Amino acid sequence: MRTILNVIWLVLCGIWMAIGYCIAGVICCVLIVTIPFGIASFRIAGYALWPFGHTIVDRPGAGIASAIGNVLWIIVAGWWLAIGHVLTGIALCITIIGIPFGIANFKMIPVSLVPLGKEIVEI
Repeated sequence: MRTILNVIWLVLCGIWMAIGYCIAGVICCVLIVTIPFGIASFRIAGYALWPFGHTIVDRPGAGIASAIGNVLWIIVAGWWLAIGHVLTGIALCITIIGIPFGIANFKMIPVSLVPLGKEIVEI
């Protein structure tokens, strides 16, 4: 069932959201200082491609550096990616079939805003 949901997700919105995360990752990797943001963005891009069967948990060793990095991330790219999730989620919730995918999109908003200190694990 997860595979079917992931394929439908990929067609409806996953590829576009993953492209958005990859663009943010490339922009962040161009600047030397923001390479950790780029790595986090590429990690979330994989999650945006195949979200069903995975979940996000807090990394136990994350500290103040992750909190400061998350504030910078919100300013640089997180805000725009979260808006993309909101708009895509609203568009998906218009149809009955798209409601579960819209809800999944809304669940990705927190990690798009604060990706540092989070870990994507398989369920």
